[in-house]
Amino acid sequence: MTSTGLPGGTFSLGDLTVTRMGYGAMQLAGPHVFGPPADRAAAVAVLREAVDLGINHIDTSDYYGPYVTNEIIREALHPYPDDLHIVTKVGALRDAEGNWPQALAPEQLRQAVHDNLRRLGLDVLDVVNLRVGGFDRPTPGSIEEPFTVLAQLQQQGLIKHLGLSTVNVEQVAEAQSIAPVVCVQNLYNIANRNDDDLIDSLAAQGIAYVPYFPLGGFSPLQSEELNAVAARLEATPMAVALAWLLQRSPNMLLIPGTSSVAHLRENVSAAALTLPDDALTELNGIA
Repeated sequence: MTSTGLPGGTFSLGDLTVTRMGYGAMQLAGPHVFGPPADRAAAVAVLREAVDLGINHIDTSDYYGPYVTNEIIREALHPYPDDLHIVTKVGALRDAEGNWPQALAPEQLRQAVHDNLRRLGLDVLDVVNLRVGGFDRPTPGSIEEPFTVLAQLQQQGLIKHLGLSTVNVEQVAEAQSIAPVVCVQNLYNIANRNDDDLIDSLAAQGIAYVPYFPLGGFSPLQSEELNAVAARLEATPMAVALAWLLQRSPNMLLIPGTSSVAHLRENVSAAALTLPDDALTELNGIA
């Protein structure tokens, strides 16, 4: 890691250097991540502010909206700065009712990669995560077939690096037997810590861990202990939760999402909070 103006410095995804403080674009779509935003200009402004703040790691997917966030990213930032890295994911769809059915068949995955390339205006995707679990937890079973499809697309030069989302330890190992994995994106936050052992294992291997729903997702984190520590530190609970994640492990990359420039700035400032040892001890007991 090196020092930057952002909290946490940087981390390497293969040969790509990204800021540990990233930005998740999911909330740029409409309500429930479906349809267009009420204020497209505001969404464009958030992305441009993220880059202006020094963030060079943007997380997205073509099924956010669907298509909406990728189209807004292209409108806001294309042609992209050389050091900007966009991480996307495949393995699901949005149906007409706004549900999230899986889309793991080989042809669906190939189509998803090409859709991401086209809508983002790219010739090659920096990182593609294969999302294989349920909405908030892994689904046991082999991922050999879908991950092999992405490995083949990588060999064809359409993808630089591969990652995984919503997976268990066995699935990570299975994927690694097929192709290198540079990141794992699972549900994790200060109150949901089922992946503690996985995080430590990935850190030892130099592989990034990217927690989605770092602040609780659609149901914000609720914890008396978190509130108490925040009050003592004269900070917000969300600031403490983000800072705790950055201090949890050096391979932790944050992608909190927001559709507000002011909230984006608050998230970046919040993550810079340094938690003292006594606060860390108290917070570590929450889960």
